[in-house]
Amino acid sequence: MKPLRIGIAGIAIESSTFSPHRSTVDDFVVTRDRELLARYDFLPADVEWVPLLHAKALPGGAVTEESYTELSEEIFTRLRDAGPLDGLFFDIHGAMSVEGRLDVEADLAERIREIIGPDVLVSASMDLHGNVSRRLARAVDLITCYRMAPHEDAWDTRERAVRNLVARLRDGGKPAKAWVQVPVLLPGEKTSTRIEPAKSIYARVPQVEALDGVLDAAIWVGYAWADEPRCQAAVVVTGDDRELIAAKAAELARAYWDARHDFAFVAPTGTLAECVSIAKASEARPFFISDSGDNPTAGGAGDTSWSLGELLRLDVNGIYAAIVDPETVATAVRAGIGATVTVEVGGKIDSGPCGPVPLTARVEAIDAEDPVAGTAVVLAVGELRVIVTARRKPYHHEADFTALGLKPREAEVVIVKIGYLEPELYEMAADWRLALTPGGVDQDLLRLGHRRIERPMFPFDPGMPAPDLTPELL
Repeated sequence: MKPLRIGIAGIAIESSTFSPHRSTVDDFVVTRDRELLARYDFLPADVEWVPLLHAKALPGGAVTEESYTELSEEIFTRLRDAGPLDGLFFDIHGAMSVEGRLDVEADLAERIREIIGPDVLVSASMDLHGNVSRRLARAVDLITCYRMAPHEDAWDTRERAVRNLVARLRDGGKPAKAWVQVPVLLPGEKTSTRIEPAKSIYARVPQVEALDGVLDAAIWVGYAWADEPRCQAAVVVTGDDRELIAAKAAELARAYWDARHDFAFVAPTGTLAECVSIAKASEARPFFISDSGDNPTAGGAGDTSWSLGELLRLDVNGIYAAIVDPETVATAVRAGIGATVTVEVGGKIDSGPCGPVPLTARVEAIDAEDPVAGTAVVLAVGELRVIVTARRKPYHHEADFTALGLKPREAEVVIVKIGYLEPELYEMAADWRLALTPGGVDQDLLRLGHRRIERPMFPFDPGMPAPDLTPELL
């Protein structure tokens, strides 16, 4: 008996259409062949895996059409050359935006389907901040997403997608899908599974999955910082008992809708000045502040300089991580450690909230071999240590700081371009505030100016009538 032949492909990025940053091929880590197979340590050995192409990038602005075409056309070419497949593992994020397109993951899935035909099973693994349009749900056979935010179960989800795909290829064939969108669009910082109501809502997902006749259940929060009709919450329950999966999809959708007024920020919030004032008065150390409006892991440009200007004005003693500015980095590297430089930092990509911030600083550290940032430098301005990077980089781990000689555990306050704190920083923080700052991923959705989302939509239309949450069987 021939082993199953299953292809692997995907393009994964989260893209803010409100950020002036543009993502190109250079922003993606592209893996093929053996390198792509090595990405997944859970692939069953008795399957012939066909590595096509996977491209993954740090969240950012919309992808250029040229870059998307280059990556997708290579997937299509490799698919045509791969020969017959039994299945395809479709590893995506679900919130990629491409200039000139409104539902690009559906575009990608439909083009793949044209090549492989209707009988090849496709299993998609997604981020819960992805979007599931009807087109995407119809183009794939199995579809699931993370159940935790922060995404501590990301690799568990991919493994589940593969496990379900292999199981259905061996016994069971195509399941039915009960799909329904929920007209709610909220930022991840209001829907973290660390707290209620998302904690309890997502706890119901594995309970549904465990029922006889159900293969998988998933709830998508959707992506709040793209202005596209598909952007909203969604539920898909997959299985063979059509009546049961429809009933359970409706229950999960209703639970999400009914809780819409209860979703709250995952941490106490305030203006940046208010958060700094609280941090200075507190004895908790280290005290973390999220600079949420320019979070690069949600799609922010990473160079919004408004917060840096505020921190200098407020005379902060601490660490600011980080702001991308290759020109400033190059100046600091030329000057060398210990030198004093006068530079204008940030505000060169996203200049909306604030243009470049002038400062005179001492070069305190240089790391020219950062695998993500390229080169990172520390500029000392009074008691504030500002990390400036050549490429966009999130600071999620203690080692990111210590590589530059910084000690976040000993700092008075650590300000990070982030939304909810990732697990390592969350455990480190003695206290924490979420600063509501401007940028391409502003937490105040109403002031961003969505125009293409479907209306009515909560919270844009708070008095909207109750929607029809009857699932469609696909």
